[in-house]
Amino acid sequence: MEYFAFQWHITDRCDQRCRHCYIFSGNKPVRIREMSRTEIESVFDNCLDMCRKINRIPYFYITGGDPILHSRFWDLMTLLKTTGIRFTLLGNPFHLTGDVCRRLKEYGCERYQLSIDGLRETHDSIRRPGSFDATLDKIKVLHGAGIRCAVMTTVSGINVDEIPGIIDLVVKHKADVFAFARYCPAGTEKSAGLTPQRYRDLLEACWQKFGQYRDCGTNFNLKDHLWTLFLYEKKRFRIPEELEDNVIYEGCSCANNHLTILPKGEVYACRRMESMIGNAFREKLFNIFMGEKTDAYRHYDKFEKCAGCELKRFCRGCPAVAYSYTGNFYAADPQCWKQ
Repeated sequence: MEYFAFQWHITDRCDQRCRHCYIFSGNKPVRIREMSRTEIESVFDNCLDMCRKINRIPYFYITGGDPILHSRFWDLMTLLKTTGIRFTLLGNPFHLTGDVCRRLKEYGCERYQLSIDGLRETHDSIRRPGSFDATLDKIKVLHGAGIRCAVMTTVSGINVDEIPGIIDLVVKHKADVFAFARYCPAGTEKSAGLTPQRYRDLLEACWQKFGQYRDCGTNFNLKDHLWTLFLYEKKRFRIPEELEDNVIYEGCSCANNHLTILPKGEVYACRRMESMIGNAFREKLFNIFMGEKTDAYRHYDKFEKCAGCELKRFCRGCPAVAYSYTGNFYAADPQCWKQ
C-alpha cells in the first residue's frame, strides 16, 4: 500500500522572517493563524478517513511557521503517538534543546527537517543572523536523541554558486538527507535568477559531488523532477518498455499523492503556489481530492511543453515554479533546458 503525504501547517507562528517565506511575503501585516485543539483533531480524523477510502497510508509532514511554537503542539504529538501514525517535523533550529529532541523521539518523531540556504553570510541574510551556526549545531542534538536530520535548500540566483559548498557542509556534519528545490518567486518578483543552462550546470556540479560522497552516509534526495531529465540524458534513467495506459509514474505529486492543509483549514494542491481547492474544516478531504478543482491539476495533456515530451509521465518539471513566473500552472518550466 502506498503512502499519501499531508503537509500540515498547524500554525503561522515563527521567529524568523525568511526572504522566500509564503506567509510573510510582500511586507504586509499578517494575522497569525493557528489551529485549535478541536480543529487539529477534526483535520486528523479527516485525513485518516480519506486515506481509508483511497486505500493509502497517511504520512504527515508537520510544519508552520514553526510547529513547536503551536500552543497545543504536544497535544498533537500525543495524538500521533497514540495512533502510531508516522510523521516528520519541518521547523527552525532555535527550540531544539536536548530535552525537546528526546521528548520528540518518545512521541515518535522519525525525522526533523532543517534548512540551509547558503553559506553563513548568505544563509543568515536570507533567514536570521545566527541561524546558520544554530542549524549545523542542532544536527548533532537531533542525532543525540535518535532523530534523523534532513537538510533542505531553496535554490535561487542568490545562492546557486554555494550549493556544492552546502553539500560539503551537510556531509561533514553527518546530515541523514540532503535535498533542494527551486525558489518560487512571490508577489511582483518574477524571476529566480536562473537560466535553464545555469540550472543544468548546477545539477551537473551536484551530481559530481554526490558521486564523491557516495559512501558517506548522507542520502541525496533528487527532489527536483528535472533530475529525471538530467539522468535521462546521461542514460541513467530509462523509460520502461511497457507502460500502463493513463498511469502517472513519477514527477510532481501535486493533487496526486500530496495535499497541503493550512492553519485555517484551507486545502492547497500545492503550497508553493495559489492552488486552494477546499477547506478541511467544512468539507471531507476525500470529496476535495476527488473533486473537479483538484482534478484540474491532473490534466497532464494540457501541459504546454510536457504534453508532447516522452518524459511526461515521469517528470513534468515543477508546475509551481512555472506558475510563479507566468500565473499558468500548465506553462513550461522556466528552467527546463530540453528543446
